[in-house]
Amino acid sequence: MNWNCKNTWNRASINTLWCLLGCSIGDFGTILFFQYSEYDLAVQYIMILAIINGIITSIILETIILSFTQPLNIAFKTAIGMSIISMIGMEFAMNLVDYLMTGGAMITFYTIIPMLLAGFFTPLPYNYYRLKKFNQSCH
Repeated sequence: MNWNCKNTWNRASINTLWCLLGCSIGDFGTILFFQYSEYDLAVQYIMILAIINGIITSIILETIILSFTQPLNIAFKTAIGMSIISMIGMEFAMNLVDYLMTGGAMITFYTIIPMLLAGFFTPLPYNYYRLKKFNQSCH
């Protein structure tokens, strides 16, 4: 495996950024909902919901993007079949950073950037590997 291919790193980075956008919408939205609402739920359940919602919003975003170049049903199947491992890793890393920085499920100005960085760099090598080996990745 050649890990020095600039083009593949660029493509993997772009793919990972699209995943990060989709995942962070669902993840941040869920955490912020529980942070500012009257609902009281244990931190681990909020984090699980944030991970699930992040994956769902990522699949929705990817389906929309892919639907510009392929029929909607194929775009959806492709988005579902893409690297769920990458998305789970991304979500887990983001929520772990949030938990380590705040002790719970809480979005603050000082947690957003570290969460996004962890969410980007955690799956990036895996996305590179998938692009290189299978010509597939998160996106």
